[in-house]
Amino acid sequence: MDHRTVYSTLEAVCVETIAALTRLESLRCSDATARLLVTMTHIQEHGRAVEGLVTGFAAVYHHFDFDPQTPGNGYRTLVKVVHSCILHIIQKGRYIATNCGGVFFRVEHNAGEMQTYCVALCQLRALLYLAQRLLGENQHGQLYSQDRELSKRFVKEYTSMHKACFYGRCLGFQFSPSLRPFLQTVVISMVSFGDNYKKHQTRLGQAALSFFTSGKYVVDPELRGAEFERITQNLDMHFWKTFWNITETELISSLASITSNIVQVNLMLTVPGEPLVLPLSSDPNLSVTVSPPLAHWGPGPVHMRLISHSLRQGQDSAELLVFSGPETPLRSLTVGPRLQRACLSPWLLVHFHGGGFVAQTSKSHESYLKSWSRDLNVPILSVDYSLAPEAPFPRALEECFYAYCWALKNCNLLGSTAERVCLAGDSAGGNLCITVSMKAMSHGVRAPDGIMAAYPATLLTTDASPSRLLTLIDPVLPLSVLYKCITAYTGADSGSVQQVQQLDTLSALGQDTALLLRDITQGASSWLQSLLQEKPAAQASTSRATNGLRDPTPHSEDVQEGPREFPEGFEPLRSGCLAEIRTPCTPVMNNPFVSPLLAPDSLLKGLPPVHLVASALDALLDDSVMFAKKLRSIGQPVTLTVIEDLPHGFLSLSQLSKETQEASNLCVGRIREVFVHEPATATRGQPILS
Repeated sequence: MDHRTVYSTLEAVCVETIAALTRLESLRCSDATARLLVTMTHIQEHGRAVEGLVTGFAAVYHHFDFDPQTPGNGYRTLVKVVHSCILHIIQKGRYIATNCGGVFFRVEHNAGEMQTYCVALCQLRALLYLAQRLLGENQHGQLYSQDRELSKRFVKEYTSMHKACFYGRCLGFQFSPSLRPFLQTVVISMVSFGDNYKKHQTRLGQAALSFFTSGKYVVDPELRGAEFERITQNLDMHFWKTFWNITETELISSLASITSNIVQVNLMLTVPGEPLVLPLSSDPNLSVTVSPPLAHWGPGPVHMRLISHSLRQGQDSAELLVFSGPETPLRSLTVGPRLQRACLSPWLLVHFHGGGFVAQTSKSHESYLKSWSRDLNVPILSVDYSLAPEAPFPRALEECFYAYCWALKNCNLLGSTAERVCLAGDSAGGNLCITVSMKAMSHGVRAPDGIMAAYPATLLTTDASPSRLLTLIDPVLPLSVLYKCITAYTGADSGSVQQVQQLDTLSALGQDTALLLRDITQGASSWLQSLLQEKPAAQASTSRATNGLRDPTPHSEDVQEGPREFPEGFEPLRSGCLAEIRTPCTPVMNNPFVSPLLAPDSLLKGLPPVHLVASALDALLDDSVMFAKKLRSIGQPVTLTVIEDLPHGFLSLSQLSKETQEASNLCVGRIREVFVHEPATATRGQPILS
């Protein structure tokens, strides 16, 4: 729908809804009706203001695209999100105008929904003003602000602005409808998990307790939104790691594996940290010695997972099994006298998982990796690098580079001849794919034949960009989470550095199983108690959320002091849960092996073809767009694909919907291009998927 049509339709629906409500005698005296009428008036005001802003962006945002065939950047995304919000309002307004006279019409419920979307539109209007400020101060075609003071002011605005509306009734309105139930489940799980986080229980036990306390967040979206905002505003890194690592427990990962593809090889390897000797890429008659990972605590082993749909030569050899340890589970390797071993594959895929450098392992990404191994008919080596903040930069990079070099040297044990090698990773893993390739070139080691990086983080600084403004509304990657990950990986919190002990999953499973019944009993008891007892704090949160929704115009005492970012007469709704987000500040952020977007041309020249797959609704979209532009400007082969309607981390959701599966298939297609060496699309962008 053309943007002019969107706003004319919004105006017409507001007029129609107001007229329908004022005609009905039965609704005139209702407090809910009065609030609904005021809300529709506010929506009219926001719509008229937003139309002018959108018109301005629409006139220029094409200048920030990678190329005409790849329309995608943070300015476009902000406009798209605003239109998604308005289309929801139009749909709800039409319903109200048509059904408000009906016997079953619930005026209180509909007033609550419309108020929430009105607040959301108000906050999005504020983001458009901030993006307008960026547009005015940045250089032509530049998406990131080089003005650190401006970025700091934006962080202050973020911390003070109300965000709970985006995690309650409006949760996930900008994403594909098929993903909204999942996002609701994640948010409810997180706030329920937060209720039980400080209790001394296992991860599985905390999950069990959370199940029993989640009911109140299902029935009360305002409470859910307020609690999610509180958790993310005052984020504890250990809480975040613990929550996302619930998927690492043996029981939950076993349940997930039921729906995943069956592979004949799923083997954990522990490679001791010893020097490796590899041929020099420029002259194979010469060699180069690669040191083991040394940063922070000296040499140590590197953990990896080998996944192969077919059992290939070398994968059940004694030479490889020595790295798997004496207690390798039988399910990890399908062997037998009648099982025919396939020949060595000419291809090898080395994978680095995402998780913000702080969470998850290859186990969390097994599902799509198994599918990739089947679809590509290739063995996959996924690296379980050490995680921050216990292991900040450069430990993870050193381990991934060492694993890559070990794979080159021992490819025959992995079921491959490594004639073509591709690096693949998502988010933090995408960053590591790029930096490992840079490190290979700088060491004179053979570089991979190509890179597939999904929604990679290429700029680990606090610079503001239009896509990073989306952290205000993103349930997957809020700004506080992004900054905590940057702080952890860059070592700004150096007191946390310590050698990481690898957990024994079987013993962890035994502990979890032993304590599960106790935790479920405690959870059931707490749940019943919560139903019988009043909770003043919860009631206060609900009251604050409701009052905020009923009055979209903030009070003067809520407005921040200092330079104004908004025009006279407008202020966004302010949060009742203020917190100070510590802005990461360390020279390490500017290291080219941390932020490859800042790397000098000399470090990027010679990189293999880079295939970037980004999401239009991802806060890191501008990272991909600007990195693709930089590579193209120095003549490096690069493609960029921007996928619509999916959140950051969509690869881990590939089994949830048709859209995420298609996105995963597109990544597989890019990897296949590396293997079959199709250079025809080496410097062109690709159309957006819809």
